Amino acid sequence: AHEGMVNIRRARVEDLLEMQACNLACLPENYQLKYYFYHIFSWPQLLHVAEDSSKKIVGYVMAKMEEDASESHGHITSLAVLRSHRKLGLATRLMKAAEYDMVECFDAEYVSLHVRKSNRAAFHLYSETLGFQVHDIEKSYYADDEDAYDMRKDLRDHPRKKKNREAADQLASDVKNISLNGNKDGEDGGPEGVTNEGGVDVYAESNEEDGAKKNKNKKK
Repeated sequence: AHEGMVNIRRARVEDLLEMQACNLACLPENYQLKYYFYHIFSWPQLLHVAEDSSKKIVGYVMAKMEEDASESHGHITSLAVLRSHRKLGLATRLMKAAEYDMVECFDAEYVSLHVRKSNRAAFHLYSETLGFQVHDIEKSYYADDEDAYDMRKDLRDHPRKKKNREAADQLASDVKNISLNGNKDGEDGGPEGVTNEGGVDVYAESNEEDGAKKNKNKKK
């Protein structure tokens, strides 16, 4: 096998059985098929597969967002690569794809994962290659009572996040220039009360109302 012959792409529903088979071949932590469905219907952007030249799935990453937390952050549920395709950098490529979409689609602040204390190869990948740090140790986390490292990686300096920030700053600057150039009457963009007649303030209020309506709908 050669790395260049393996394609990383987003998973589709029809990939889930093969992903489950890959999981069973690689890991002691196994899941019912409905758990894979739950992930792909909730966070379709965060499941990726590694596919060889014969279209066989040889690895996958399955992740989710923890959006109820104070900071929006991603969590890696499961990562696996078949033994026949290891040492090709596929785990790194899969993880980077998941991290990219956490930032791009969900504006994640950081990503977390659990790893067995005895799994030195995985720990090395996360800490040395991917830049994760141990946040905590969770005692008896696994079904066989083994401890887990709770590891985290800060995504606030992710290159994609920087690009998104620059685009947002540029947009804010453009909007400001338009409003300043459009109102010549006063230094602050027109006489008092102008913005409240249909300017930025009213727009912000209408957005807040929309948000409140959405939140009410969520609670039902």
